[in-house]
Amino acid sequence: MEQHEPVVKRKASFLATVKAVLWSFFGIRKRADYEKDAAQLNPVHVLIAGVIGAVLFILILLTIVHFVVAK
Repeated sequence: MEQHEPVVKRKASFLATVKAVLWSFFGIRKRADYEKDAAQLNPVHVLIAGVIGAVLFILILLTIVHFVVAK
């Protein structure tokens, strides 16, 4: 019979995940905060927030380039 590992419940909200992802884009996180995030954040939320953040970053850059080139 197979032994299943217990499912780990992650406690952090999606908003906390977005905050952690935004801080990681800037590259400024304390080690203690990183360890707390690693224990509490849901990996699926991190992936979704990272993709959304990357898309927003690209759209902002494209908008800036559009306005600079248009002038």
